[in-house]
Amino acid sequence: MTRELFEAQYGVAGRRQLYSLGLHRWDVSAELRAGRWRRRGPQSISNQNGDLSEQARWWVAVIEVGSRAALDGVTALQAAGLTGFTESAIHVSMPKSGRPRSSPGVKLHETRRRQPGDLVDAGIPRVRPAVAAIRAALWAASDRQAGLILTMAVQQRLVTAEALTEAMGSVKRHRRRSFVRLILADLHGGVQSLGELDFARMCRQAGLPEPDRQVVHDLGHGRAVVDVEWIEYDLIAEIDGFQHRDAPALIADATRQNELSSGSSTVLRIPILGLRTDPSRFLTQIRTALILRGWNPDNPATSEEVRSRLRSSSDVSGR
Repeated sequence: MTRELFEAQYGVAGRRQLYSLGLHRWDVSAELRAGRWRRRGPQSISNQNGDLSEQARWWVAVIEVGSRAALDGVTALQAAGLTGFTESAIHVSMPKSGRPRSSPGVKLHETRRRQPGDLVDAGIPRVRPAVAAIRAALWAASDRQAGLILTMAVQQRLVTAEALTEAMGSVKRHRRRSFVRLILADLHGGVQSLGELDFARMCRQAGLPEPDRQVVHDLGHGRAVVDVEWIEYDLIAEIDGFQHRDAPALIADATRQNELSSGSSTVLRIPILGLRTDPSRFLTQIRTALILRGWNPDNPATSEEVRSRLRSSSDVSGR
């Protein structure tokens, strides 16, 4: 039974678990003195002497923190299969009344939000993905990190946007609550959740000319509708939703592409997550592209005259 316990927990067991199998303290001490087992903390023991795997370190964390401890946040998502997100600390939660113990390398969260059904039924004690993702977003170091975590969890099909929204329902107060709700709306509705009027408002606040919306282009073999375009400057902004691309790569690639091509291209690609978490960077790129195409920020009246003239001509041409 002892071997099966170690195998099930990636080579790690708690002292209380071993005692429950009939071993005595002196039995454990004998194995440690003989070098067959190794002490990993006051409460955790492994049956191997080398470095522990990531899964084994998770077991050490929950054993050391206490009997009601569970992986939570990003770590619980990683245990559920999340890839591509690096976090050095192991996140563990415990109910407020749980009397947790501290442990090196563990980020402990005492929570009043632990509900029956929050934990998965088998394997290492961990919070189910929807709850873990919401908490990871609330505990994240920045809004950008919070948005990435939620996006990656949905993209990797660990959880649905609907399940995240349901889990968010229990969060009544938090400084990041409004932001998380915006991201959840984006995950539900894609680009449509941002709204053309929201984007126009961002442009006004940044001192940019307001773009034309729902511009129809005749492609010869059909028509295409462009959501956002500055007709007089032949500049289109394509706002990319969360689908199809890895979230960190989406932002990095769009930023690099825009910086390299703003002098010659007529299309800028803007990830919706970038607009939520770092709008000034992308609005600055739009500003640069507009100036390179002749926009004069010091003489907006001239721009309005040009806008009116070109809008009239575009109506005639069917654009």
